[in-house]
Amino acid sequence: MGHVDDLVMNAPLFAALDVEGAAALRASLVERNVVKGEVLFAEGEPGDRMYVIVEGKVKLGQTSVDGRESLLAVLGPAEMFGELSLFDPGTRTSTATALTDAIVLGLGNDQLRPWLAGRPEVAAALLQALARRLRRTNEAMADLVFSDVPGRVAKALMELGEKFGTITPDGLMVTHDMTQEELAQLVGASRETVNKALADFAQRGWIRLESRQVLILDVERLGKRAR
Repeated sequence: MGHVDDLVMNAPLFAALDVEGAAALRASLVERNVVKGEVLFAEGEPGDRMYVIVEGKVKLGQTSVDGRESLLAVLGPAEMFGELSLFDPGTRTSTATALTDAIVLGLGNDQLRPWLAGRPEVAAALLQALARRLRRTNEAMADLVFSDVPGRVAKALMELGEKFGTITPDGLMVTHDMTQEELAQLVGASRETVNKALADFAQRGWIRLESRQVLILDVERLGKRAR
C-alpha cells in the first residue's frame, strides 16, 4: 500500500478495523478528484454520503439568512466530513468546497450500513469523530462569546499549524491555502479586524505573513495569546 493509503488508514473509520477489514472497506469507497472551488455538496441539499480526504484541503461553510458566510472548518488528509448524513440522512447542514485541488473517497449510507451491523468498533469510531466535531463547535461558540478577535485569530493559526504546519529553520510554516476573507470567515470576524490582529502579531515578531501561508516565528507567545 502506498503513502496515500497509509494516510487514509489513519482516518478514524479505518483505524478501528483490522488490516483486512480496512482494505475491504477502502476498496468499496469511490474515489473522486475535485478541482479548487468545486462544491462537493451544498447546505440544504439531501445527503447520504460521507467523505474521507486523501489529498488537498476542503472547507466547510454556512451562509446566514442575510447572506453572510462563515467557515466551520478547514480539513485536510485523513479527515472525514459529511458523516452526519450516515446517521441521520437528511439535508446537509453545511457546504463542502474544495479549497485546493483534492482527492476524496466517498462512502454512501447503503454501503456503510452492512459494515456497521457486525462491527461496533466502526460505529464507535464514527461516533467519536462526531463527538469531536460537536466539542469543536461548542468551543467555537464559547470563543465567539468570551474571546476577543486577536485571541481567536491566534487560536485559529495555532490549530491550522497543528494540522498543516511544517517545521522549518525559521519557524512553523503553515500553508492554509485561504484568502484573507476566508481566514476572517473561519475566525468569525470582519476582515479588517482580523487583518489588524495579524498585522499586530507580525509587528511583535510572532508571525510573518505570506500569500496563503503564515510563518509562525514564536509558537510559544502566539500559543499564550490563543488562550
